[in-house]
Amino acid sequence: MIISLKNLAAGDSGKIVGFEQSGKAYRKRLLAMGLTPGTEFRVTRFAPMGDPVEIKLRGFSLTLRKDEAAILMIEKL
Repeated sequence: MIISLKNLAAGDSGKIVGFEQSGKAYRKRLLAMGLTPGTEFRVTRFAPMGDPVEIKLRGFSLTLRKDEAAILMIEKL
């Protein structure tokens, strides 16, 4: 089942399966940061207002804004 990153809670794990078609402006940037299809990650925490979200992948922590996170297509693990 494909979900959005905002549907995960802190501590949940997921796998990136693709990108929304509407997010072409952020796609290259996210790919350059290591968010490629098949990459597994864990949600570390959300800011108090829900923006940004911090995820841990490939041995480092990455913080994403809502706009960037919204284009990720996620499969919950």
